[in-house]
Amino acid sequence: MKKLEEKIKRRKRRKLSIRHKIQGTEIKPRLSVFKSNKGIYAQIIDDDKGHTICSSSTIDKEYTGKKAINKDTAKEVGKLLGRRAVSKGLSTVVFDRNGYLFHERLRALKEGCEEEGLKFSNKNKKEENKKNKAEK
Repeated sequence: MKKLEEKIKRRKRRKLSIRHKIQGTEIKPRLSVFKSNKGIYAQIIDDDKGHTICSSSTIDKEYTGKKAINKDTAKEVGKLLGRRAVSKGLSTVVFDRNGYLFHERLRALKEGCEEEGLKFSNKNKKEENKKNKAEK
């Protein structure tokens, strides 16, 4: 049990480190991902307003894929999220991996979103602040 608690504590520390570097805006909202043993959940968030713009998961009514949790499932959830985001007029998002390694299911979810026309920005909040200071 202690090992599991340590694992959760390390993920939360990584999550906070990532969240200090990125922030979703109205123009480039944040795509946040949560994965469990039973499903994968993704949502696009505007941090300025504190609103969830759209979301997708394996428990959605529109999701018709298998209930198994693998790369194919994550890709289908990504495609569903990408369609919803593009229909809401979004073109670019910032990816928040939420402390998880960018591997297998997260990569498949991102590829599914990209197939539907959603683009990902790799610039974080600190890089944009440095750029803005340099321009002034």
